[in-house]
Amino acid sequence: MPRGLLAVAYFMTLSYLFLGISIVAEVFMAGIEQITSQTFKVDIKDDQGQVIRTAKVLVWNPTVANLSLMALGSSAPEILLAVVETVGSLGKCPGELGASTIVGSAAFNLLVISGLSIYAVSEDNDNDPRRDFEAGPPKGVKKIYDMGVFSITSFFSIWAYVWLFLVLRDQNVEIWEAWVTLGSFLFLVIICYLADRYKAAQEEKKRLASGEGNAEIFQYSAAEIYRTLIAEK
Repeated sequence: MPRGLLAVAYFMTLSYLFLGISIVAEVFMAGIEQITSQTFKVDIKDDQGQVIRTAKVLVWNPTVANLSLMALGSSAPEILLAVVETVGSLGKCPGELGASTIVGSAAFNLLVISGLSIYAVSEDNDNDPRRDFEAGPPKGVKKIYDMGVFSITSFFSIWAYVWLFLVLRDQNVEIWEAWVTLGSFLFLVIICYLADRYKAAQEEKKRLASGEGNAEIFQYSAAEIYRTLIAEK
């Protein structure tokens, strides 16, 4: 067939495949959001051990969810590509598709998405609720509130490229290298979780030291909240 006709056919086929990946990824991410939004009830007690109210707490720690489930959902297409190529070339010389998709996805997430997220925030659409009670940068400026977790993930993001180079420089992947790679991810999740809990503990100490922890607690029913919102509207 003529090259121009083939170009149109290839473009339509790729568009169709991208649309399918978009639909599947959206359904997958919706399922992950439903999992991470699960909560359980805990009793809040006073100094005498009496239950004063019941609060809902997330089952999943946000940091752990971002590093595991959310990362899996956003990288599912390239992970599946790498798995398909690996399974299809067992016992043979592996191709470049698997490593290229993983490295390309990581670079895209680290550079392009981060840059666009920063650029997209302006004074008009900056509605960060933390500015109401915490001194921060002017509106339209992105600020990293948890430098501990960010520093750890940034270090591992750079180390992943260095480790990949060390593993593949002899064009051979040993079993122990694969296990070390998997163990590094588990180590990353654990230390990020500990850093997140340490940050939360420090914030709680500051809150209690400032006297906010002794503030009176007001409870409202859903009907009262809706009536107030409707009246304000």
